[in-house]
Amino acid sequence: MNLRKPLIAAAAFAAIAAPAAYAHRAWLLPSSTIVSGTDNWVTVDAAASNEVFFFDHRPLAALPTVTQPDGTEGKVENHAVGKFRATFDLHLTQQGTYRLSILNEGVFGSYKLNGETRQLPRGTTTATLAAAIPAGATDVQTAEVVSRNETFITQGAPTDTVFKTSGRGIELVPVTHPNDLIAGEGATFKFLLDGKPGANLKVVAIPGGIRYRDGLHQIDARTDAEGKVTIKWPTPGMYWLNVVPDGGPAMEGPPPAGAQPQRRVAYITTLEVLAP
Repeated sequence: MNLRKPLIAAAAFAAIAAPAAYAHRAWLLPSSTIVSGTDNWVTVDAAASNEVFFFDHRPLAALPTVTQPDGTEGKVENHAVGKFRATFDLHLTQQGTYRLSILNEGVFGSYKLNGETRQLPRGTTTATLAAAIPAGATDVQTAEVVSRNETFITQGAPTDTVFKTSGRGIELVPVTHPNDLIAGEGATFKFLLDGKPGANLKVVAIPGGIRYRDGLHQIDARTDAEGKVTIKWPTPGMYWLNVVPDGGPAMEGPPPAGAQPQRRVAYITTLEVLAP
């Protein structure tokens, strides 16, 4: 049974913009982020779109990793990929908070060989980059990408086991638990960049339903020196939250010609804000 209000009063834990850099917004949309009981299912849509949470571009075909409340790896079920969206189910068998995460990490780019422009092989990493560029190649353009797309689902009382960080890219460290968000109240999230406080990161939050209103109703903010940002939610609903370095390079498209090797990092999450 879904809960109208979160069961979070007992413990506080801790969690984030649509930069012009994104040609399309990628997202994971759970049917619910907070449920009661001991044996529930949640369905998740996964897509990239022009509008938040509206299927109009392409599916996110990658299978997300599942971290269960006890820290072990779980699995998604009934994964299906359609023309505009992918869907899958998550069976909740443990009490606490689950994390669904798609990590996009690798190196992409291009080079010229014998007058022909070629793309780096899919799956190239920093460790395999040198081997992926043949002798005699010129005009080499590369960019390392570390981007995360996550969402959190809690059955029963929220827990914080799933928030262990890896020290790579932008990561969320809870101050306010991402499943404890109430309209009219402020929520504070802390972000790390490569394991250190992510100062002056650009944070954007956009509520769903933009197809049916005139404006984005976008919330713009920046992290402070400790990587923290506080957002006050104006209305209940699902929010798309994106965090990127200020002035960072675009996440889509090839690196600009003649540019030095780039590093592109980003963090995306979907958050559910409940009515007070």
